[in-house]
Amino acid sequence: MKTNRRTLLGAAGAAALLALTATGAFAQEVTLKLHQMLPAQASVPKLILDVWADKVEADSGGRIKIERFPSMQLGGSPPELIDQVVDGVADIVWTVVGYTPGRFPSTEVFELPFFVSDPKAAAYAFWKMYEKDMKDGEFKDVHMLGTWVHGPGLFHTTDPVETPGDLQGMKIRGGSRLVNQMLEAVGATPVGMPVPAVSEALSKGVIDGTTLPWEVTSSLKIAELVHNHTDFEGSGLYTLAFVMAMNPASYDALPDDLKAVIDADSGLDFSVLAAEVNLGADAPAKQIAEDMGNTFITIDAATVESDWMPLVEPIYASWVADMDAKGYDGQALIDEARALMDEYQANK
Repeated sequence: MKTNRRTLLGAAGAAALLALTATGAFAQEVTLKLHQMLPAQASVPKLILDVWADKVEADSGGRIKIERFPSMQLGGSPPELIDQVVDGVADIVWTVVGYTPGRFPSTEVFELPFFVSDPKAAAYAFWKMYEKDMKDGEFKDVHMLGTWVHGPGLFHTTDPVETPGDLQGMKIRGGSRLVNQMLEAVGATPVGMPVPAVSEALSKGVIDGTTLPWEVTSSLKIAELVHNHTDFEGSGLYTLAFVMAMNPASYDALPDDLKAVIDADSGLDFSVLAAEVNLGADAPAKQIAEDMGNTFITIDAATVESDWMPLVEPIYASWVADMDAKGYDGQALIDEARALMDEYQANK
């Protein structure tokens, strides 16, 4: 199950374009608005969203145009993105699922602490679980294009963090309900906020640090604002779940041949590729911090198991209980996600 950039450029997209050419059906032109929260130069829009949009435009023979609106240029705040695509304010959005806590409960399985070791495997599991249960459940109001997670999340702090005790009294930004629970469990004071607000909060001393994957730190200038970075061997501290979703009416309004173009460039392979690209953007961003002479702390796997896992394991039990109370089988979701991630690893 090896995925590479050719997947995004795949044969299915080419076949769809050939079908367009064969029928001569180039009359209809469609403009779609893609809205997201990050600056245009950040890694996700630059390396994933723009690449996807460019490919769709090319595969449609120019009949689809995708207008890109970074940094919430269509208005609203990042937590409103999912409603914007449901309501048709935007035709397509990319967003963090955890910005709307409680709305997509089963996706939180990928945000459990120290749960994801391979973002590509998690993206594979996420899409499989979306198709099986979420498509007609939590995400019934959108047409899904991609589901993935970022690379390993870690601490970026004003003072070094080597043990949970070092987090006592620190105000640390978290990006979702479960990440905030994890921060509280390890002794920090969680401060919830979307990623665009992090730079200002750090510069003004509102927070003492943040949880982020490496890839987004470059566009936020995190390495200039704080100089200590703590990561973890094995499974990352956490990941956040992403979705790229389309307004169903916008999708349904497309003729079948243009739907085929969208379909060919979206789905399982695109999701895994997006996770791979996300992960690949970590190293260049980390290099910026290295060039600035920042301090790097890596917690070895044995210390994670002995000092950190006992603090966060109760989150698993409380999450299962919370899911059960909402009518889900929480333990079954954990088991399914693990099994699918193992399946990806076995078949790649």
